[in-house]
Amino acid sequence: MNILFRADASMVIGTGHVIRCLTLADELGKQGADISFICRETEGNLIALIEKKGYMVHALPADINMDTDRELTLRLLEQQGHPDWLIADHYEIDSAWESPLRGSVKNIMVIDDLADRKHDCDLLLDQNYNDDHERYRQLVPATCTRLLGPEYTLLRPQFADVRSNIKEHTGEIRRILIFMGGGDETDQTSRVLNAIQMLNLHNLEIDVVIGPSNPNRAKIEALASGIPDTKCYSDVEDMAGLMSAADLSIGAGGTSTWERSCLGLPSIVISIADNQTSITEQLSANGYLIYTGHYDNITEQNIAKDIKFAFDNPEIIRQ
Repeated sequence: MNILFRADASMVIGTGHVIRCLTLADELGKQGADISFICRETEGNLIALIEKKGYMVHALPADINMDTDRELTLRLLEQQGHPDWLIADHYEIDSAWESPLRGSVKNIMVIDDLADRKHDCDLLLDQNYNDDHERYRQLVPATCTRLLGPEYTLLRPQFADVRSNIKEHTGEIRRILIFMGGGDETDQTSRVLNAIQMLNLHNLEIDVVIGPSNPNRAKIEALASGIPDTKCYSDVEDMAGLMSAADLSIGAGGTSTWERSCLGLPSIVISIADNQTSITEQLSANGYLIYTGHYDNITEQNIAKDIKFAFDNPEIIRQ
C-alpha cells in the first residue's frame, strides 16, 4: 500500500500536524505500507526529523499559494502511480484542494479539528473533545467515514506503555513540566518561568521542554539557568517519561492536551492559537484542567495565580 501524507510544521503553526501524522505513519509502516511525506520548506519545518525516521519527503517551496500547492501535489500523485491513500493534515486544505486530486489517488483521508470548511474525503478524523457529533455532517460526503472524539487520538506507543504503569497523584507538587508546543513563537515558556519566579517556590524541580521550532531557545535557557533545579530539554524522545515524572504540567492546548490526559497529568493550560480556545474551555468547564486563558488576554500574574491555586488545592490536583 502506497500512502502519502501532506502536512507542514513551522514556527507559526507549530509541529502538532506533522507529529500526529508521524504517529500514524509509524503504525501504517509496521503493517507494510510504503510511506512518504509532502511538506513545505517553511522556517521551523520538521523535514529533517521525518527523514531521520526513514521516510522520503517531497519538499515544496515555502511561499507558494494553495493553488500551486495543489498542482505540485497532483504532479507527485501522478508520479507515484495513483497511490492508495493521500492523508492531509492542514488547516488551509479544503474541498477546493482535494476534489481536483480525486482522479490521481484512490482514497483521501483528512485529519482536522476545526469543522469550519468542506472536505472531499473518504475518511475524516477529528480527535478533539466536542459534544456536537454532527458537526461534520454537512461538510463531508455522505459516504465519508467520520472518526470523532478523543478515543481516536493519535498518540505515540510510549504513552500507552507508560499509562499501564501510571502513578497515583497525591496532590503534592514537587515537579513541574513546562511545554508550550513545538513552536511557541510568542514565547509563553518564558512567561511561565517568570510567573514561577514570582512565587518564590521551594523544593521544586522544573523540566522545560523547548520544541524543535521554538525561536526563543537561547532566551529560555538563560532564564532557566537562574532558577534552581530547572532543566531544559530539546529533541525529546521520551515525552511520556517526562510527563509521568511530573506532578503538574503547564502547557499549551493542542496535541499535548491528549498526551497529558492519557497519563492523567494535572495541567494548567494556556491556549496559544484561536482554535485551541473552545476545546480547552470545554475541558476546563468539565473539570479536566485549569484554563488560564488565551495567551494575548492574560498576564504573568494570571499564570502565577493559577500555579498558586494548584499548590493551595492538593485535593483538586489529586482528582
